[in-house]
This record gives sequence, C-alpha cells and structure tokens, in this order.
Amino acid sequence: MEHYKTLMKNYGPPAFNAVRGEGVYVYDESGKRYLDFGSGIAVTSVGHSHPKWVQAVQEQAATLTHCSNLYGIPAQQKLADRLVAQTGPGRVLFCNSGAEANEALIKLARLHGKNISGEEGKRFTLVAAQHAFHGRTFGGMSATPQEKIQGGFRPMLEGFKFGELNNIESFDKLVDDSVAAVFVETIQGEGGIFPCEDSFLHELRALCTERKAMLILDEVQCGIGRSGYFFAFDKSGVKPDAIGMAKGLGGGFPIGAIWVSEPYAELFQPGSHGTTFGGSPLASAAANAVLDIIEEEQLLESVTSKSVIWHEALQGLVEKYPQHIAGMRGAGYMVGLVLKQEGANLALTTAARDKRLLVVPAGHNVIRLLPALTATLKELAESVRILDETFTGLN
Repeated sequence: MEHYKTLMKNYGPPAFNAVRGEGVYVYDESGKRYLDFGSGIAVTSVGHSHPKWVQAVQEQAATLTHCSNLYGIPAQQKLADRLVAQTGPGRVLFCNSGAEANEALIKLARLHGKNISGEEGKRFTLVAAQHAFHGRTFGGMSATPQEKIQGGFRPMLEGFKFGELNNIESFDKLVDDSVAAVFVETIQGEGGIFPCEDSFLHELRALCTERKAMLILDEVQCGIGRSGYFFAFDKSGVKPDAIGMAKGLGGGFPIGAIWVSEPYAELFQPGSHGTTFGGSPLASAAANAVLDIIEEEQLLESVTSKSVIWHEALQGLVEKYPQHIAGMRGAGYMVGLVLKQEGANLALTTAARDKRLLVVPAGHNVIRLLPALTATLKELAESVRILDETFTGLN
C-alpha cells in the first residue's frame, strides 16, 4: 500500500487501512477481519467498541466535551477518587498520554530532590533501567537508553543513570545523594517484555526508603489489568511513591495519569504543571467506563484464570518450534515470544498478519501478544492456532 503522501515518514507504510473494530477483532476497508492481539499497543483494554464504553462516550460527547482545568470536572474527580481508592492515599494528576505522565513524574522527582536537598540542581538525577522505554519527549527519551530513540536528538536532558533490571547491586551503586528517584517499568514493554522480579521490587523499595529517593513505577503499558492485577506491581505487595499510567486506562480514548502517594502529593502546587486537555470530561467518561467494565465483568479474575491456560498453550509452541522460539515471558495478557533469529520478530509480525492475526514487535527480537482483557478462551486459542500455522510456514 502506498504511504499517504501528506503524512510524515516517521511510521512505515501501513499494511492496511483499519476502518472498524468489534471486540477483539478489527476490519480493513475490504471487509477482512483480523484477530487483534496488539490492541492498539495495549490500549483497547475492554475491546473495540464495547457497548457500555460507546454509550458513556456518546452521552458525554453530547453533554460536555471539554472545558479545561480552569473549572471543576465531576467525571474527573470521580475518576481520581476511584484510582486513589484502588491504589492508596494520595492525589492524581491527569494528562493525555504515557509520555506526558512520565514527563510529569520526572518533574515531580526533581521537586522532591529540591525539597530534601534544600537547593535546586543539587539532587535531580533519576536512576532508570537498561532497555527501558519511557516515551519520546525529551525527558522520556533521556530516560530511555536506546540508540534508536535518542539517535539524532542529542544532547539529552541531563540527570539520568541506568542500572541492570533485577540486579539490586547495580542500582545500589548508582543511588547516591545526587539521586532524587528510581524510575522503572514494572514490566518493560517496548524493550522486550522483561518483568521486574518481586524480590527486586522489594529491594528497590528498601533502597529508596533508606536513601530518601522516590520509587516511581511506570505502568503505562503493563497497568490497568493487563497483568491480571490492576497494577502489575500489586502482585509483589510493594508500595511505590508514584505511578504513571495511560494506554488501557482510556480504552481507546487518549488519557494518562499519575498517582502520587500522600507524602509527596503536595509537591505540585498551582503553576508547577498544567495541561489544557488532561482529564477532560470526555476522557474521564471513557476511563470511568473502562473501570466500570473491569469491575462488572470481573476482568482481573478473568485474565488471571484464562491466562494460565493460554500460557500453557503458548509454551507448547515454544517446545514445538525450538528452532524458531527461544522462550516466553510476561504476565497475564502481556506476553512476549522470544525469537531466535535476528529480525525474525518483524518477519513473524508480517507472516501472522497475513493469516489475520495482529501482533506487535518489541526489542530483543520479541513479538508481543496484547489481547483485550475481554478476550475469551476461544479467542486466545485461536491466536495460538494461527501462530502455530505461522511458525509451521517458516519451516
């Protein structure tokens, strides 16, 4: 398909035009149906065009779409209340994306560093992880130690160091009195589906507490039920000081947010940060509908139980195709298949799409499987069947 001549070339040419979605399926303009296990990169958390979500968005669009944060927004206040009830005492700030959420968290960490050091520019460093991805703003890129992200845009924002995920000694050496926060994804997504071990999160928590650094977790891709827990870190029992979220929170409508625990919730004051569109009536209505659906359809329990069966079937593919698949990692409905041949993830993405299954490539030669939280056992099994056919075709 010829790329549209009026669009910038920062994306590759599209394989097809997506024109309609229903549940876990998306349709192109010729009517072909694809099993969508990319979910708009972990966004359409309750499937495409869920009736309750559509109704909430339509009703809000007909009532009040936008008014800015100059005025109170009842749906936004309700959403903040629900996220605090879910997470713990603190406050919430809304924005429009994961990159914006992470940018706000970087600013928050710097305010914390100024607060405890007593002066600006003394304690502002963040320690992130190798292979991380925190977005494409200058703050997000600076926290993302990947040449494909940073190349061409240097100099980066100063004040970032990088430890080895799941290696507490690596972080221990880096967290000194110049560090304001440790900033990691609970499950690295773009980097290749690398989950933080529970023990590592506990060790990070203790390290941050000891050194008076904030523990900030990026749950932009792995949060809002994708792991089978509301937040992926919930499994560990660790309590972070701040969390970034987006993607699945809006179920297809752009929204991002940060939750900040009570001890740090006063760092942002009037003038510290702002957003024209963040937490608009329409965005908040969409996110409230997502939370309603997750609760009413018991999707956390559904993902937890169904993913066990799905993972077993995927593991069967690992064992059946050892010449192609090196392994599998992830949690819940966030799974990466690690391919052996360099670049095979891109070829596999194309081959699976030709068989009407949409997956998403990631770093370290991984393909990501990110179905909607509503995916049934039948639909999960269908994904395995198509992958089986796809790998057979590679032999």
